[in-house]
Amino acid sequence: MKTILATTYTVNPYKGSEDGMGWNFVLQIAKNNKVIAITRENNRMDIEKYMSTNPNDLYENMTFLYFDLPYWMRWWKKGGRGAMLYYWMWQKGIVSFVKNQSIEFDIVHNLNFHNDWTPSYLWQLGKPFVWGPVGHHPLIPSQYLKEYSFKYFIKDRATWLIKNYFWKVNTSLKNTAAKADFVWCMNDAVPSKLHLKSKQYQIIPSVATQDFGFIEDSQNENFTFISAGRLVPLKGFDLAIRAFTTFYNSLVDIEKAKTKLIIVGSGPEEKLLIKLARDLGVENNIQFVLWMERNELMKLFKQAQVFLFPSHEGAGMVVPEALSFGLPVICLDNCGPGSFINEKCGIKVKEETYDNTTFNLAEAMKILYNDKAKYKGFRQGARAQFEHVFHWDRRGEQLAKIYDSL
Repeated sequence: MKTILATTYTVNPYKGSEDGMGWNFVLQIAKNNKVIAITRENNRMDIEKYMSTNPNDLYENMTFLYFDLPYWMRWWKKGGRGAMLYYWMWQKGIVSFVKNQSIEFDIVHNLNFHNDWTPSYLWQLGKPFVWGPVGHHPLIPSQYLKEYSFKYFIKDRATWLIKNYFWKVNTSLKNTAAKADFVWCMNDAVPSKLHLKSKQYQIIPSVATQDFGFIEDSQNENFTFISAGRLVPLKGFDLAIRAFTTFYNSLVDIEKAKTKLIIVGSGPEEKLLIKLARDLGVENNIQFVLWMERNELMKLFKQAQVFLFPSHEGAGMVVPEALSFGLPVICLDNCGPGSFINEKCGIKVKEETYDNTTFNLAEAMKILYNDKAKYKGFRQGARAQFEHVFHWDRRGEQLAKIYDSL
């Protein structure tokens, strides 16, 4: 059994997304090795509370250390504002922190954030260095930003320029990629950006989830599509609403009454998306749930029939959650959600013109709605994809193999 020193900027067993992933990755490491996890001080209370109220033998293999820069170096950081800059400073500071602790460990692992354009300095500790999962959101094709303010186009392109500066010019990032003994790439867009050697990396999805239960033959006279995420252009909810409208208008009245789309999330484009549904005349069949606890979202997944997710992001935590309930997934054929789906568990729509995309998304919805036998096969395929690829235990197995190879 080895000792892994893991830097985990965000860890919270009570939350989802990056925080929840940080906790679950630490837990999975502990199944086969000892882990010393370094995280921020603001995570301490929830970690200690959870561990005291949810006993687990794996805690014997887990040690948490808490590190933050002095207040005078971080007073300007407020919530998400300045998070990337502070993370960079935090990673630099960890090297000295570890050396001062006189910690004994075998492998060092930069576990999260998951950006492949943010440098790590853990290789300076002189131990085998694992970096990742890392990846990035791809550039959003311009045709998919037409519904939104032009500021999003400017922001997306400006962010892409910054990423390219780091990939092409930044010496610290070049050192991170060159010094890493193993790079966990979350999708196939990563290796070329980092100029990785073929034996240096593997492409493994970063996201996973636990088993929430599965009913193989779900009987429901209603047919519900569900989508979830922040209400921002990256998530493509405008495509979901327009595609649902096209699908909905193809139904007879008795079918329309039993069909709906649920959109779960909150964000700056809430009013725009609600107005879009109203303008298209489907406001009575699109339900916006602006916020709910994660366990409540899981209940909605259990009641739905299809997960509609035309997102442009480079990952998508909600996709494995949907698959765990046996929900077929309709998404775009991209390096994010599109890389999670095969022909047995969902339908991928190619990125084309805006109108063609919405039309093809609607056609995919029709297939799953009309062909009961095919739909049942997709449900079984979705569940199998979760069990074989996206169960948290698969991440634990992959971590063990990575550490053993070093």
